[in-house]
Amino acid sequence: MKFNNIAAQQLLALSFATFAFSATAMDKVTLKLAHNLDTSHIVHQTWVQMAKDLSAESGGKMKLRIYPGGQMGGPRETLELLQNGALDMTKAMANELEAFTPAYSVYSLPYLFKNDAHFNAVIHGPVGDAMTEATKEKGFFPVAAYVGGTRSFYAKKPIHSPADMKGMKFRVIVTPTTIRFIELLGASPVSIPLGEVYTALQQGVIDGAENNEPSYVQTRHEEVAKYYTENQHTAMPDYLVIANKTWERLSDEQKAVLEKVLKKSEATQAKAWNLMVAESVKEAEKEGATFITVDKEPFRQALQPLYDDFKKDPVRGPWITKIESAGEGIAQ
Repeated sequence: MKFNNIAAQQLLALSFATFAFSATAMDKVTLKLAHNLDTSHIVHQTWVQMAKDLSAESGGKMKLRIYPGGQMGGPRETLELLQNGALDMTKAMANELEAFTPAYSVYSLPYLFKNDAHFNAVIHGPVGDAMTEATKEKGFFPVAAYVGGTRSFYAKKPIHSPADMKGMKFRVIVTPTTIRFIELLGASPVSIPLGEVYTALQQGVIDGAENNEPSYVQTRHEEVAKYYTENQHTAMPDYLVIANKTWERLSDEQKAVLEKVLKKSEATQAKAWNLMVAESVKEAEKEGATFITVDKEPFRQALQPLYDDFKKDPVRGPWITKIESAGEGIAQ
């Protein structure tokens, strides 16, 4: 997705707080980070700023060299490069980590989180830490998590409840989970490359699709699917993943500098993302799009059989229980 929000860019350009470390005694190190995002993407912009701050906070002793745009391959390839010691860090969505650590498959489950507060309590709390530990046996682990927004349905007609979706055809990223998910809502899943969705909507091959608000606008889908239903069915984080070998060769002081800069980058990216979402909604409304607020409970109830299946799974079931427990006391 394109990063065209001036306010968000300004926010990302803010300098991080100065940390009191003695850079003079620190060894020099250059970390290589490769990802498949466009250079205009908000997460790439976050890392560009992080590279500047990492250098500043280490007195020039720590450098971050970024290889964007899939120069070293897609997520699968770059994760394997981490395992082989040929790369230090890469970006991976939760569903991309699933192939290495099945626990991450729980994030594809719709309505896993009550709200943003529950999402943050899991991703940045004990459950997220435990999942990170489970990943280490694969030779790498997440060191930061970034907001990827929530995915909702948009279509050529208004959707207020699952009943309105009966018989409709939706473009989705086809997996066993999404197929069951769409079918339980009474609709049919269709596999179409993202670049062909605009024409498919225009020609009536499909009735709708699903994505977050910035992608809805950046793909110009608001021109051919005027109704965006804010049902917010899925929230999936973007991770910055580091190789075990890289982490182990860093000194305690280097780790401390990196951790503080990473923590600040998470907060900065989240604020920038929220600004971009707000701007995207305004842009879509100018194009004539309508945003529909709905009661999410009927959607959750329709998807209960999918939840039941996940909970029976010996790998995913215990993680879902932990995630639900992390949401206790958090209001809907």
